[in-house]
Amino acid sequence: MAEARLASGLWVSAYLARLGQAHIPAYVLARGDGTAGAVLVKCARLDGSADLWAREYDLDSGARIWSQIAGGPERDVDAAIARQRGFDPDLWVIEIESRDGTTLLDHDGLG
Repeated sequence: MAEARLASGLWVSAYLARLGQAHIPAYVLARGDGTAGAVLVKCARLDGSADLWAREYDLDSGARIWSQIAGGPERDVDAAIARQRGFDPDLWVIEIESRDGTTLLDHDGLG
């Protein structure tokens, strides 16, 4: 059975609300297509490094999972985002600030 997908804009709003409840600062760096735009989540660790997360399909289970697609110096992660935006103008980019790397992407309700 196909997994129901929440519109991207609604998912982003819910994610930002959940981050706010956890006192994790978050910003929309790029607003994508409200219905079907893909979402990238950049986690700035406030020490000059960052991680970049994207939603991918797990071919084994058929589930949509969050995978880290880049990590390291923040300027390198920003360059990876710029490349992705270069070929996907409908892409959402959310930046969070979390010294310990907490993204809440692995919490129930954010699938």
